[in-house]
Amino acid sequence: MPAALPRFLLVYAALYAGYGLTTPFLPALLNQRGLSPTEVGLVLAAGTGIRLAAGPFAGLIADRLAAGRGVLAVFAALSASSALLYLAGHGFAGLLLAGLAHAAATAPLAPLADALALPAAAACRFAYGTVRGAGSAAFIAGTLAAGQAVALLGLSALPVAGALAFAALAGASLRLPTATTGDAGTPATAGAGMLLRSRPFLRLVAVAALVIGSHAVHDAFAVIRWRGAGLGAMTVSLLWAEAVAAEVLVFLVLGPPLLARIGPGGALALAAGAGILRWSAAALTVALPALVAIQALHGLTFALLHLAAMRILARTVPPGLAATAQTLYGTLGLGLATTLATLAAGPLYDRLGAGAFWVMAAACAAALPLVRGLGGREPDEPGPDGRGLDRDTGRSRAS
Repeated sequence: MPAALPRFLLVYAALYAGYGLTTPFLPALLNQRGLSPTEVGLVLAAGTGIRLAAGPFAGLIADRLAAGRGVLAVFAALSASSALLYLAGHGFAGLLLAGLAHAAATAPLAPLADALALPAAAACRFAYGTVRGAGSAAFIAGTLAAGQAVALLGLSALPVAGALAFAALAGASLRLPTATTGDAGTPATAGAGMLLRSRPFLRLVAVAALVIGSHAVHDAFAVIRWRGAGLGAMTVSLLWAEAVAAEVLVFLVLGPPLLARIGPGGALALAAGAGILRWSAAALTVALPALVAIQALHGLTFALLHLAAMRILARTVPPGLAATAQTLYGTLGLGLATTLATLAAGPLYDRLGAGAFWVMAAACAAALPLVRGLGGREPDEPGPDGRGLDRDTGRSRAS
């Protein structure tokens, strides 16, 4: 697959540009259309809630049919069309329906892309961090473009821009190499049950749930809080882009040697510790120098955690369950936690204001005891040969 790397670069660029154009200002768009903080939280939580079904469903289909790129293209096209529903009207009910449709369509995009990219990277000898870092760079570009669009055209321009990016993703997905995510006819539901009975897999999911879930107050209300403190649209965009620039730095430069030095388990612990520091500071101040400093910690609270989790999954998950494992990890470790945390974020922010960030810091602290033993493959754990995980210990069940 000599052309694999540029094709994956294009897929990740379109995917994360779409996210960058739509995600940062979505709470502000909902707020501008008359929703209260609690209603914003409900719309966002409902959207992440529907991901609990949509993500694993797409992963199971991709593994069952061995058609990862086709499923990715279909959901990308649905993402493009559903983004335009945000323009359909005002009011809680209409925006709730738009949020549900768009969340269901976008739920499997990143996990399916990762499920295709990880084995292709091994086969074609390119670094997964390269394409994932390119995606983060595209998110920065999309976020900066979103800030310009808001300043010039208003928030309503963003759904159109996002739709164009997701349409480009649909086309780019069809040009990926004809690799598959598994063997056609694989009983993926049985494999999903095996994963859900594996203690190491569930502990990894729990660590990700606590650390990634701790971003909920930031993702839902940081832009609103910053704008309320007098920061302009471009400053907000730059702060958000700075966080993703830290992602790029970790994905491309700092992450691989750091993983080699402290291991995936140590990297998970470092990510949780950085979350404690980040959200504690966010609870105390909106001073611009402090915001600049703590936004850089996103490279640890997200990117380093993601690299460590991908390393552990690549070492322990059978190849025929790649899409299922990725979507389950994304659904349970990210989606379920984000659903619950975002559902709580609205009332927490209504009642506590910036004090809601203390709750997020506590979630990161709770992740630390779960990290022990999640250092990656042990001698008797399954490796890339595809043997399954024991339901209790996660060890290889050799035939």
